[in-house]
This record gives sequence, C-alpha cells and structure tokens, in this order.
Amino acid sequence: MLALFLGAFSTFVLLYCVQPLMPILSDAFGIDAATSSLSLSVSTGMLAVGLLITGPISDAVGRKSVMTVALLAASTCTLLAAVMPNWTGILIMRALAGLSLSGLCAVAMTYLNEEIHPRYVGLSMGLYISGNSIGGMSGRLISGVMVDWVPWRWTLATIGIVALIAALLFMRWLPPSRHFTPRPLNWRSVLSGFTVHFKDRGLPWLFVEAFLLMGGFVTLYNYIAYRLLAEPYQVSQALVGLLSIAYLSGTYSSAWAGSLADRLGRQRIFWMFIAMMLAGLAITLFEPISLILIGMLVFTFGFFAAHSLASGWVGLRARQAKGQASSLYLFSYYLGSSVAGTLGGAFWYWGGWNGVSLFIAVLLLTALAIGGLHLRRLA
Repeated sequence: MLALFLGAFSTFVLLYCVQPLMPILSDAFGIDAATSSLSLSVSTGMLAVGLLITGPISDAVGRKSVMTVALLAASTCTLLAAVMPNWTGILIMRALAGLSLSGLCAVAMTYLNEEIHPRYVGLSMGLYISGNSIGGMSGRLISGVMVDWVPWRWTLATIGIVALIAALLFMRWLPPSRHFTPRPLNWRSVLSGFTVHFKDRGLPWLFVEAFLLMGGFVTLYNYIAYRLLAEPYQVSQALVGLLSIAYLSGTYSSAWAGSLADRLGRQRIFWMFIAMMLAGLAITLFEPISLILIGMLVFTFGFFAAHSLASGWVGLRARQAKGQASSLYLFSYYLGSSVAGTLGGAFWYWGGWNGVSLFIAVLLLTALAIGGLHLRRLA
C-alpha cells in the first residue's frame, strides 16, 4: 500500500504540476487560456488513449513491470519538458508523459483488486486514491509556490527529480503479484473483453460518470487561477498554488467513503457525494476568497469520495478482464479531463467564472441524474 500510495502520488504530481502554471505559460508564449490548458489536456488525452493499450499489456506481462517503466518514463519526459525551447516541444513532452503514466493508472486498481481481500477493497482503493489527491495537491502546491521564486523551467525540473526518486522507491518497495495469472496478448480477445463490459447493466454508466465528474473537477481547477489572478483579487501566484490545500479534503474523503461503502453499499451513498460537489460549486460563486476556498474544499471532498466509490465499483462488477474494465473507466475519466478541461476555456471567455460554473453544473446535474435514477437501483 505504501508503494502504491507513492506511485499514485508521483503520477498526479507529474500530471497536474502544470495547472497553476497555465497563466504564466500564457504570458511566456503569448497564448490564451484555452491553448495554455493544452499543457494538461494533451497529457490526460494521451493518458486516456494509452489506458486502452497498457491494461491489456499488463494482463500479459505482469503488473509491477508495467507500472515501474511508466513512472520512470514519465519522470524523464517531465525533465525534458523543462528544457524544451518552444511550445510545441513542451506539448510533445507532456503528451509522452501522459502516455507513459497510463501504465500505472491502468494497472494499479487491478493490482489492488487482485491482491487485496474483497472485504477491504473499498478501504485500500480509498487509500490509493488518497495518494492521487495528495499528489495532485503537491504538484499544484510545489509549482504554484516555487514559480513565484524561480523560473517555471526550474520548477518543472524540480518536480521531475522528485518524481524520479519516488519511482525508484516504488520499484524497490512494491511486492510482486501473488495472484496474477498471465494471459496471452491476443487483440481479438482484447476487443471481446472490452465488448463484454458494455453488456453489463452498470459498467457503461460508471464510465459515463467518470467522464462527467472528472470533466467538472478539472475544469474548476483549470480556471480558478485565472479568476483569482484577475480583478478584483489579483492575488500572487504562490497564493493560487496554496489553494490546492483543498485536496486535503479529498485525501480524507476517498478513504472514508470507501470504508463507508463497504458497510452501507455504494448504491445508497454515491449520488450524495455528487450533490455535495454541486453545493461546493455554488459556494464558489460568492466573492470572498474565504468562501471560494470553502467551496473548493466541499467540491473536492465530494469529488474524491465519488471517484473512490465509482472506481471500486468497477472492479467489483467486472467478472472477467478486470484490467480492461479499469482501463475503460479511466479512459472515460481522463477523456473527460481532456475534453471538458479545454472546452471550459470557451465558457471562461463567454461568461467568466459564472460561465465556467454553468458548464460544470450541467456536467454534475447529468451525473446526479445517472447516479440517482439508474446506479442506485443496481444489485
């Protein structure tokens, strides 16, 4: 669990470290907010594509080797991004980093479902996802604070070095699989494995939920910095980075919600956390920074709880080709990040924070309808 926590931490530090840097990248390269958001969107988009490949590969060659190579490669790409001379080079390195990280994201949940007793899957999944939240927070916090003191290139390089050390520790500490049975890599069987999951009553809806929830979450964090750096706030870049402490609420909620689901059932509580995200979003519409932070805390608490429940639910409902089921869930998850995260830029230009909030609200209301009307009825 310590090794997987570290792997999740490293993954999300690398993935989201550019989010607080987006306004600075806009200035450095003379690009708008939507174009700057591509520094994250190309990573999550390539990660989504990679998930469809690395999951089946791990079914054939093993879990630990795929995850280790993923972390080492992504750390290296981040170091290279720090020295790229132009925007195109940065986007290429960010895309390769996202593609590499798919090797851990596609496999970690499957590893947990194979190695952990079913009674404790909810708790262990929650602990793993808490590593996601701390990593996402740390990536934003480190880059957001550092960039006020050193150039953004040094900031990226520092994060790459930290992630490389974490990858080496992951490689040393993670135990080999004890319950893994290799399957020959046959692309026809891979396609049939994907197909079988769409025949399930619940899995396709969980994939849709992943798209909607992650799309709303990333959109909020992508554009909150632009709001706070502009009039009337004009806060420092370091303070924007410090707002990522809202992730701490997700660190707690993911583990707590998983444990709660093991006792009460996911069907009964899943929709409540989506409603909590909507409540947090509404609070961010108020002007005082203190209320904006409270809204972010509530929103983040609800998101990580809902994600913890949905991801664990996928592993429990998939009866075969579990790696592919996890890959499809995460494909939808990161596709939502890539598509909605960039599309939110159009709403920022159209209506500022009110426009962004309206876009997020539509995504979450759709997710709430699915959770309350369909997923709640699953056996």
